[in-house]
Amino acid sequence: MYKEIDVNRRRTIMLFFFFAIVVMGLGWAFSYIYNSPVILYFAVIFTVFQSWLSYYFADSIALAVSKAKEAPREQFLELHRVVENIVIAAGLPKPGIYVIDDPAPNAFATGRDKNHAAVAVTTGLLDIMNKTELEGVLAHEMSHIGNRDILVSTVAVTLVGVVVLLSDIFMRSLWWRGSSRDDRNNDSGGYLILIGIALAILAPIFTKLIELAISRKREYLADATGALITRYPEGLASALQKIEKYEQPMRTINRATAHLFLNEPYGVRDEKQSWLTNILSTHPPIQDRINRLRGMISK
Repeated sequence: MYKEIDVNRRRTIMLFFFFAIVVMGLGWAFSYIYNSPVILYFAVIFTVFQSWLSYYFADSIALAVSKAKEAPREQFLELHRVVENIVIAAGLPKPGIYVIDDPAPNAFATGRDKNHAAVAVTTGLLDIMNKTELEGVLAHEMSHIGNRDILVSTVAVTLVGVVVLLSDIFMRSLWWRGSSRDDRNNDSGGYLILIGIALAILAPIFTKLIELAISRKREYLADATGALITRYPEGLASALQKIEKYEQPMRTINRATAHLFLNEPYGVRDEKQSWLTNILSTHPPIQDRINRLRGMISK
């Protein structure tokens, strides 16, 4: 289990590093094509600014977008007690606890570090989970906080936004700029324009695939770490099995925060869907996660 956690963490860091290289490379390509270093400077500055904004305010934004409300202790006493037991076992501070009024069973964690974190669960999750299953879910979410997955995911999403913005600016500028006489007489300039167009089209797709890969690795890592915290992998496995049976999407769906949830908020995927559909999903197949957890029990 420790080996799997270590390998997944290294892969996540490598994917994130490569992701940042793509963003900076795209900015350099645009600045070279337009012969203007200002574009690269803008890309770097804007990326740093967006990362800073996400670092300090990502949790508030995610909670607001998901319509999460703070859970009063007197009203959700059992939920608070389960969280308190988990944080003691995990050696983490108690996060803010929020509830989303939604019948779909789901949960997510957000925050920049263990001292500035929050956990949100839906009313649907609280309705169908027993205590050990709820412990498994919350241990999974606390693992995201302890492993600092949330920070990596937030910055990755920010970088995707920067890539899309740069690509959109580039394509719009080509549309309005047209071709000058020099461009028509300069083959190398034409080739660079073609390269720039290819980058503008492919970069958002490529970076989105990397973002999804990071999200999938995070989920496997949190499953393993959560099982380590509770010493009972069957708790989360049973919870995932119940979630698998609920096929309706969440009412508070938002693509910007979909990857944060315990499972796809768009409803359960058909396991017979194409490989491309599964690849483009923000989460690994739920049955695969259940099998891995139960595999830990057999070992």
